[in-house]
Amino acid sequence: MNLHYQPGFVAPERKQRLLEELSDLHPIWEERYSKNNPPPAGQLQRRLLRPVYWLGNWQFACLNYYHPPKGIEFRCVKAEPFPSEMQRMVQEIEEFVHHHFETRDVPRNWELNTCLINYYGSHILDDKKEDVARVGEHKDFEPGPVASVSFGDRALFQFVRSDHRGSQSQVILQQWLDDSSLQIFGGDKFKKQLFHRVQRVDRKRSEIFQLNTPQFETRRLNFTFRYVPREHIQELHRFPKAQQEDILPYIQKLSEHSVYFKELLLHI
Repeated sequence: MNLHYQPGFVAPERKQRLLEELSDLHPIWEERYSKNNPPPAGQLQRRLLRPVYWLGNWQFACLNYYHPPKGIEFRCVKAEPFPSEMQRMVQEIEEFVHHHFETRDVPRNWELNTCLINYYGSHILDDKKEDVARVGEHKDFEPGPVASVSFGDRALFQFVRSDHRGSQSQVILQQWLDDSSLQIFGGDKFKKQLFHRVQRVDRKRSEIFQLNTPQFETRRLNFTFRYVPREHIQELHRFPKAQQEDILPYIQKLSEHSVYFKELLLHI
């Protein structure tokens, strides 16, 4: 079994504790490119569609994310550890994976040590709302199973086969990700052969999260937990000067509200 979906995985009390932990985080907006990683010919700089926060390690967009086998060096900056309630939840998910997923699909030393928190909803500009809750086709390249916990509006999650040459993608499997649900997927089929996307978001819950996202209406939260080998998670001061220069503005922004990143600046 390399695909698992569990509605109601997060009890209401735990959800409240997790939201309280999120209230201490201040997500940021990132640009896709940077001075030392400029846009390809014919393309322009662009901001990501939504605010994000990473825990465990931070994969900045302008560093091109973690993408083995070649894109492993200087992609993952060591970041804040998981807060206590999140860590307890992660340990439960890890235990489930080790008991129920195929051993061949769980790498040695696998653990869920990185979390991308995506804030989905609408960008607010001049009293106008632009819905940016959908997610395009992509793959998660970190090795081993990926776990996803969702809060708020339910999302139609699809695994698709696509050749990216203009033909319409073929939907292989789809499921609604409900509030407080857990999804785990792994193995070659779901990690390597297929892409995945969020094709539609149902706005019936009318739940708005007040989580330090000015000019953005957060209606859905998603925690994506993945595994990065520890040897590929590096301290900021070990990064080449060019990469440090590109991400320094983000580190400075994070340091305004984070003791961890404030101290990080002292060691560059």
